[in-house]
Amino acid sequence: MDESWEKAKAVFATLGVAPVAWLVGFFLLPLAIIWGYSFGENSSLTEISVNGTLSNYVHAIKPLYLGIILKSFWFAALTTVLCLIVGFPVAIAITFASPRTKGWLLMLIMLPFWTNLLIRTYALMAVLRTEGYVNTGLGVVWSALSHLLALFGHPLGPFHPLDLLYNNFAVVFGLVYVQLPFMVLPLYAALDRLDRSLIEASLDLGAGQLTTFRRVVVPLAIPGIISGALVTLIPSIGAYLTPDLLGGPSSLMIANVIERQFKTANDWPFGAALSFLLMYMTFLAIAVQAIVTRNRTRRRG
Repeated sequence: MDESWEKAKAVFATLGVAPVAWLVGFFLLPLAIIWGYSFGENSSLTEISVNGTLSNYVHAIKPLYLGIILKSFWFAALTTVLCLIVGFPVAIAITFASPRTKGWLLMLIMLPFWTNLLIRTYALMAVLRTEGYVNTGLGVVWSALSHLLALFGHPLGPFHPLDLLYNNFAVVFGLVYVQLPFMVLPLYAALDRLDRSLIEASLDLGAGQLTTFRRVVVPLAIPGIISGALVTLIPSIGAYLTPDLLGGPSSLMIANVIERQFKTANDWPFGAALSFLLMYMTFLAIAVQAIVTRNRTRRRG
């Protein structure tokens, strides 16, 4: 038996050579090079001298860039909370739907993944722009209401389109639009394993629906909430396309600043420092979440 296991380990090791080589060569090695650039400076237009300097990190924590980083975290946190508020009822509806309906609802949740993000963002721009569908619909309602009130001698003034694009609202709305499926699916996975007899027992014992939701459903869905929050928060922090197309000059996020350092300013060392500073902060957030989860598990145990 030991001999067969040794052969099996050899097979697994052989099969793992190609994926590990790919991971090292096309992920870890480029990442290490960029990390090294963060400790260097431009010696010429095309060369970077890695001399161990920390000046790029010192420059990255100046108020201007630190403010953009904190704003990116704020946008990401707000996006996560909104996705949780919207996604939880959707996940519950999918969980308690009939098997046939559940399949259709899951397909609708995953349908956006079948379309390129750029196309979806441009479609959202068509919805939110001044002459877009939202303002057009509001204009029709406003006009109808104005005609109705005119019968009583109190017509409304002209309709002024809402500024729904190229601002912070558009960025957060676009992030929620993009990230919502990533919140719904982990929540559904957690709720689908829910023991429904616990809900029935809670209701039979006199607890109302809100109490049952707060004291039974939500605690049992905590793993899904944590997973959904992580897979929503982290991509939102580093979002580039959504703030670039939907946001204005005051709605830049850290990924847009990093992109400009690499492409426009040609300051790769500073762009690398910003990238890894964001990565360090993300790792710190994940570590804090892991510690909190572990302590919570110990207290329950």
